[in-house]
Amino acid sequence: MSVTAAQGFVAAGGHGGLKADGVSDLAIVATADGRAVPAAGVFTTNKMTAPPVLVSRAHLKQSSGQAAAVFLNSGNANAGTGEPGSQDAEDLCAHVAQQLGCAHDEVLICSTGLIGYRLPVEPMVAAIPGLVAQRAVDGDGDAAQAILTTDTVRKEVVIDGDGFTVGGMAKGAAMLAPNMATMLAVLTTDARAEPAVLQQVLRDAVTDTFNCITVDGATSTNDTVLLLAGGAAGPVDPQALEHAVTAACASLAEQMVADAEGATKLVRVHVTGARSDAEARTAARAVATSQLTKCSWYGEDPYWGRVGSDLGSCGVAFDPVLLSVAYGGTVVCRHGVEAEHDTATVTEHLAGRDIELTADLGIGAGRATVLTCDLTHAYVDENMGTS
Repeated sequence: MSVTAAQGFVAAGGHGGLKADGVSDLAIVATADGRAVPAAGVFTTNKMTAPPVLVSRAHLKQSSGQAAAVFLNSGNANAGTGEPGSQDAEDLCAHVAQQLGCAHDEVLICSTGLIGYRLPVEPMVAAIPGLVAQRAVDGDGDAAQAILTTDTVRKEVVIDGDGFTVGGMAKGAAMLAPNMATMLAVLTTDARAEPAVLQQVLRDAVTDTFNCITVDGATSTNDTVLLLAGGAAGPVDPQALEHAVTAACASLAEQMVADAEGATKLVRVHVTGARSDAEARTAARAVATSQLTKCSWYGEDPYWGRVGSDLGSCGVAFDPVLLSVAYGGTVVCRHGVEAEHDTATVTEHLAGRDIELTADLGIGAGRATVLTCDLTHAYVDENMGTS
């Protein structure tokens, strides 16, 4: 199980006419009884905000942080569609609400796929009654499959807390850039929490997880992370809930980067010794988004000069004499110059799927980690066109 692992939630996936050959492209995650529960959301920072994001934000505000369901589609982002796109999203929420017996603003909506195209609303509406009727505790896998676009595998997670559970599903394989990523994620918990507490828990959880991943430096129009709290497990300690939600987000974030378009390496860029944590994050992101370093990881080249160049030009406090760089724990640069090291050990590390790069700026106590991947020919092939 994943997004239905928490008590009181059901899900389903099915076909709604967005993808060819009957491939699943619609999903729903809902409370088992159709009643609204406390909900929270974190959304894209892209000013070209997609209508589904605008509608979900508005619904959370109108309902005072309550939701009975999340309706999702893949194959079409419903972005760059203006007011008609917003009306389409509202209409779909209304149809889902009618089937569930809840208010229309208690339905949240997420879309992912190509930008600039209207949704095929008519076949989607026709598919909604069947989708709602199929929702079940064991429908989580079908839902997680239905939201994928260029992803190659489902992203799912279950975290067991102290007497409560957090489950979740996500999609995302490109445009994974802080803050947030080209991603959709739905999390559920059976813990009881008020909307304001839930919102703070989610924001804190996203900070060091979804906000610390990048594939290509691009930020999507549709990024959405939603958290619904059913309450069947009763009240829990907010810190314990935050810990569990953060663990769930961290797992989903890592799964997304590992499945990034064309990626052959999962890279953790650690920056230590920065003047502050904020500067460490800036420095780590500079390395993680650099086309030079990303190509070097694909070529399994430990050339540390590119790392130093990225760090020295990203606007944080920096002194090359204090810099050290290590791959997999083997220091290749010390005091800003090449250090004697076992090249065979570094070569073996870079040949693996997981790469650990640590840059110590030697200035302060700030530290941060950003997850990224290599840049490959396959990424270019995937993004050369819209078909």
